[in-house]
Amino acid sequence: MSGWDRARPSGTRTGRGSNSTMNERIPSSRTVRLGRVQPQAPGFRTIYCNDRDANLPVRFRGNSISTTKYNFFTFLPKGLFEQFRRVANLYFLTISILSTTPISPVSPITNVLPLSLVLLVSLIKEAFEDWKRFQNDMAINNNPVDVLQDQRWESIPWKKLQVGDIVRIKQDGFFPADLLFLAGTNPDGVCYIETANLDGETNLKIRKAVEKTWDYLTPEKASEFKGEVQCEQPNNSLYTFTGNLVVQKQTLPLTPNQILLRGCSLRNTEYIVAVVIFTGHETKVMMNTMNVPSKRSTLERKLDKLILTLFGTLFGMCLIGAIGSGVFIDRKYFYLGLHEDVESQFDPNKPFVVAILTMFTLITLYSTIIPISLYVSIEMIKFIQCAQFINKDLHMYHSETNTPALARTSNLNEELGQVEYIFSDKTGTLTRNLMEFFKCSIGGEVYGTGVTEIERGVAERNGIRLADGKKSANMVQEKGFNFDDGRLMRGAWRNEPNSDLCKEFFRCLAICHTVLPEGDESPEKITYQAASPDEAALVTAAKNFGFFFYRRTPTMIFVRESHVEKMGKIEDVSYEILNVLEFNSTRKRQSVVCRYPDGRLVLYCKGADTVIYERLAIGNDDLKKVTRDHLEQFGSSGLRTLCLAYRDLSPNMYESWNEKFIQAKSSLRDREKKLDEVAELIEQDLVLIGCTAIEDKLQEGVPTCIETLARAGIKIWVLTGDKMETAINIAYACNLINNEMKQFIISSETDAIREIENKGDQVEIARFIKEEVKKELKRCLEEAQSYFHTVSGPKLALVIDGKCLMYALDPTLRVMLLNLSLNCCSVVCCRVSPLQKAQVTSLVKKGARKITLSIGDGANDVSMIQAAHVGIGISGQEGMQAVMASDFAIAQFRFLTDLLLVHGRWSYLRLCKVVTYFFYKNLTFTLTQFWFTFQTGFSGQRFYDDWFQSLYNVIFTALPVIIVGLFDKDVSASLSKKYPEIYRAGIRNVFFEWRVVAVWAFFSFYQSLVFFYFVTTSSSSPHNSSGKMFGLWDVSTMAFSSVVVTVNLRLLLMCNSITRWHYISVGGSVLAWFLFIFIYSGIMTPYDRQENVYFVIYVLMSTFYFYLTIILIPVVALLGDFIYQGVQRWFFPYDYQIVQEIHRHEREGRSRTELLEVANELSPDEARSYAISQLPREISKHTGFAFDSPGYESFFAAQLGVYAPQKAWDVARRASMKSKPKLGLKK
Repeated sequence: MSGWDRARPSGTRTGRGSNSTMNERIPSSRTVRLGRVQPQAPGFRTIYCNDRDANLPVRFRGNSISTTKYNFFTFLPKGLFEQFRRVANLYFLTISILSTTPISPVSPITNVLPLSLVLLVSLIKEAFEDWKRFQNDMAINNNPVDVLQDQRWESIPWKKLQVGDIVRIKQDGFFPADLLFLAGTNPDGVCYIETANLDGETNLKIRKAVEKTWDYLTPEKASEFKGEVQCEQPNNSLYTFTGNLVVQKQTLPLTPNQILLRGCSLRNTEYIVAVVIFTGHETKVMMNTMNVPSKRSTLERKLDKLILTLFGTLFGMCLIGAIGSGVFIDRKYFYLGLHEDVESQFDPNKPFVVAILTMFTLITLYSTIIPISLYVSIEMIKFIQCAQFINKDLHMYHSETNTPALARTSNLNEELGQVEYIFSDKTGTLTRNLMEFFKCSIGGEVYGTGVTEIERGVAERNGIRLADGKKSANMVQEKGFNFDDGRLMRGAWRNEPNSDLCKEFFRCLAICHTVLPEGDESPEKITYQAASPDEAALVTAAKNFGFFFYRRTPTMIFVRESHVEKMGKIEDVSYEILNVLEFNSTRKRQSVVCRYPDGRLVLYCKGADTVIYERLAIGNDDLKKVTRDHLEQFGSSGLRTLCLAYRDLSPNMYESWNEKFIQAKSSLRDREKKLDEVAELIEQDLVLIGCTAIEDKLQEGVPTCIETLARAGIKIWVLTGDKMETAINIAYACNLINNEMKQFIISSETDAIREIENKGDQVEIARFIKEEVKKELKRCLEEAQSYFHTVSGPKLALVIDGKCLMYALDPTLRVMLLNLSLNCCSVVCCRVSPLQKAQVTSLVKKGARKITLSIGDGANDVSMIQAAHVGIGISGQEGMQAVMASDFAIAQFRFLTDLLLVHGRWSYLRLCKVVTYFFYKNLTFTLTQFWFTFQTGFSGQRFYDDWFQSLYNVIFTALPVIIVGLFDKDVSASLSKKYPEIYRAGIRNVFFEWRVVAVWAFFSFYQSLVFFYFVTTSSSSPHNSSGKMFGLWDVSTMAFSSVVVTVNLRLLLMCNSITRWHYISVGGSVLAWFLFIFIYSGIMTPYDRQENVYFVIYVLMSTFYFYLTIILIPVVALLGDFIYQGVQRWFFPYDYQIVQEIHRHEREGRSRTELLEVANELSPDEARSYAISQLPREISKHTGFAFDSPGYESFFAAQLGVYAPQKAWDVARRASMKSKPKLGLKK
């Protein structure tokens, strides 16, 4: 490992011979934490470029990747282990083993066959999914890439790449590993990359090579490159990188700007040359592939409890039988032939042994009480529900982005029907994340006359009706710019009293950013690639104000300025960019140091108001105060605000600062922290220019959706990083909060807290805020509880900010926070970090034991999405990371209504029925066997034939229950949304309580008595023509026929809607039984254990008794269920049954018209042409036109309120038939 000793401190400029080590600067090892504990690793790795032999001793990982669960050797053991983790499967394995022993009354086939079928189906599904993953891996691993070998480019597959190799990537190619950028075909060593695979952002990012390496572009030149890279160990931080490149005895600092990550692609660059630094599973993107936490639904957990209850029942039944057999065995029953040499299972001298062995016998005999096909049926139902119903629902299809809903897991369908708490992000989830420059304040003057949706909402709350603002004639509107104020447009700003500040304002917008221009350098054709929609909106605004940014190189920005010197004059100005101090979530600001053509040095800074105000120069208090008022005014209108400021720099001051900046940039340890500290030195004594206000419009249908969900009993919490005012106003606009509600506001922006913060003692600040938060929580909780003692107390809402939340989540205050928030209808948490979002979700999930759903669209929502029971990603503007971590993906927030109230509720209802029905049919079947045990001296004699028992679950009762799980529908989709209150049944888990299970168990008990005693009693006298008695196998076949018919008919009784599939499946199952018994009874082989059943069905069916019994038994057995259902529906109806009664005369099903209006997503033109196409028709006598008389079309359209303009061909038709209508009139 000699490579580690070669690492040097960042300052040295020595070659390879230097002995200095990094030991003084860094600990010899550190732990890289990636969600799970990683082994200790040395602090840095050293890579020798273009030298495979030197890298050989270190044994770096290869570049091949594998995302499969299994391989050829582990598939069977691992796959079977996965299957036997399920209690039911393990139980059946035990039973199968027991059934091969002599004490088993049934043949092994009875239990082995169903178990094998279930395992086979499950393993095939696993293998298919893994095979898909394997094919995907192979395709990726075998992609070709050009590698430098012997002064020429050789193409090799990705998997053969090694650390230190020099590669060439062509335009639009993907990077095969994490690379260090050396040289590219663009001037100034720049390349453009797209990171869509990483974070979903399609905007281009700039990467810039270190100047020293720009020449290594040709294979001849590149083969001379012998550098040494010292860099951090592999880790999962996508946006950081520390390392140095030692080349020609010089140490050059490396930043994330020189790193090209695996999975990104090259754009707008012919080709680049780069060095491989991390490969395969050590690349940053592969280290970020978290194993999505496996989530199990609440219903599934409750199902486990039900199965344990069945185990208890089974044990009880076996115990009764075992005790009975021990008591019953006696030599006085001489006809049983229990002589001295009898086997120990029936030895009267050993009653205890008899009881123990009978216990095992009965366990195998009653094994059918546990439904083996239950899990497979449920998996199948859930999978089809997702693939066919959720993914293909037109009401959740977003036509603008061509995005359907997507179920990424099928484990949680029924969980969607029981959600009580929704945690939502704001930006991009409730709002569109399409930013438009809307207003601004420059030098204390507000510009922009528009009215936001939220201002309208506020006005309506106060009973004021706002007139629709007329747009001015010269208003410019384009994507990202929706600003209306003539005072700033077309050079008019020159006439303003603060025109110098206006100029600084526009230049700050045009220069202080990291936007990339694309396309022609003309205002109409250019497009801006920005890291965020806000950035693009600000640059677009500058363009419309006459400061058109059209080109950038790594060191220059070119702006076409209009009307600066004098009206109408346009000139191109180039600004030299000396330093960029980048935006990050802790700095909350971005600065650029630039040099004007005349040598003036200026720092432009834009950022959050709190951050900028702390750094302003002393004085000019009036402007600060007025601008702060404007910021609050913009915030309360729901606009996103940024402050702009600048500072003139002297050359000497800049030079001395720049040295510190370069030093910080090249440090290997804590580089980010040092850069932030250096930035602090220059970002002070700023002069305030003004602020910008950007509108982020609400998504369509959000207020209605939230109102509907609230009626369904769902409580919605908004967790956002925005300011409190903005968050509250968005909450008002979304109908989350209204004036009738009592609002509790817990904020850290109070005078008392500000005063303590100004003193700067961190320990004291923490203690004080915690005390304040405790006091506030206590006060709010007491007030909230006082409202609950009044008859009509107001609804409650809680608003809390991130700083207070941090202390409220402390273990000592957590319970108080939980109690308060659970009493509130809506909760808004603002200024919260991604981690706090996850903590709040976990608090409700674990603390309140309620079912939670998180919905978000950005990378910052991933932890929240994974913390909730159900995670939903919105495929929006912020990339795909939220979707990749989610369980379901939708395109718009409003689709939650369909997902929860329609699909979620149906899934919950269907699966509850499936589970309880499985429980009922298996219990009924096993109890008939149990009653028979009492007739056989508890000997464990079987009542049914082995094959009957094997196929009962797998064939004779399997299909109908799946049909119910797929097609049962209590009320239609439109009624589910019209009466959201019926969703509450799912929240209370009404359909899967122990009470429901007990009712099914009672009827199971009753029906089994009917089957057994009705058949055995009625067949005790001779019925067939020969006068012989029915034997055991005749009686059991008769009883089994009754069970199959009754159990299948019982299924129809519990259906809310019956389709042809129900009839086919129920009829088919009964028919399958009769077909089977006809064939099975007609065959006899010498080795057959079933000679007993030979010809039984033919004998039975030759008697009148058979037909009478097969009709009578189901009627008597189902009479109890019928009466119970009638009484329940009449006197104790469920909510959905009331809705059924209200609408019982209405036709079910969506009409074609409904389907055509997919979520009303038609554009105005489409809507008009569709409406016209639905108008009454008249077949013309004259031409092929449907509408023939002039103006006919317009008349009908007007009658129906559709605007249909007169068409040109109307005139042509009038001309062609002038005389004809007159003749008609004379008649």
